[in-house]
Amino acid sequence: MSTQIASRTRAEIQYPDSDGQPMADNTVQFRWIVRLQGGLDALFRDDPNVFVAGDLLWYPVEGNNTLRAAPDVMVVFGRPKGDRGSYRQWEEGDVAPQVVFEILSPGNRPAETIRKFRFYERFGVEEFYLFDPDTQLLEGWFREGGSLTEIEQVDGWTSPRLGVRFDLSRGELQVLRPDGRPLATYVELAAQAEQERQRAEQERQRNERLVAQLRAAGIEPAS
Repeated sequence: MSTQIASRTRAEIQYPDSDGQPMADNTVQFRWIVRLQGGLDALFRDDPNVFVAGDLLWYPVEGNNTLRAAPDVMVVFGRPKGDRGSYRQWEEGDVAPQVVFEILSPGNRPAETIRKFRFYERFGVEEFYLFDPDTQLLEGWFREGGSLTEIEQVDGWTSPRLGVRFDLSRGELQVLRPDGRPLATYVELAAQAEQERQRAEQERQRNERLVAQLRAAGIEPAS
């Protein structure tokens, strides 16, 4: 086959943006996907070259649209932020996602989990974390040589890539940022923003009262 024909055939291959599967099977799984994706995206919000996605199809090999996976959460260092229909590795400087998370649900089959593990191991993932929110069981693997090696003590483990620490000491998983604060949900972030707004409003009102008191005493406060 000539180079021209091969290039045209490759260009005609379609890479669907959806595999027809739901993002999550239940609200618990969905909540953890959103917490991790949103929390990690917020953690790296100031770095334009860290791409964080949830339930995005990843195609590692050009020309093969059946070889794919959709990690619940994936983090790619060295790639710009921005919207994508899918992650086509050959269009991304051939950079594979370095960190992936899978959140289990009752509908997950062991065979599917094993298939994903082998996929991630084969295509260069550096850290793979598997979490069951029903049992609070967290398992993790990191790349050592050409394979993924199990993390023997994941409680207290700090991700080399993400800098977050996994804490199970309270019986429920907490993913702690480098500053020790847990990754927050959207609701928690909204509550924090409202608290900040209220504090700013209280400070504004306090300043207005102070200005009024100074003027009542015949003192014009400096702007």
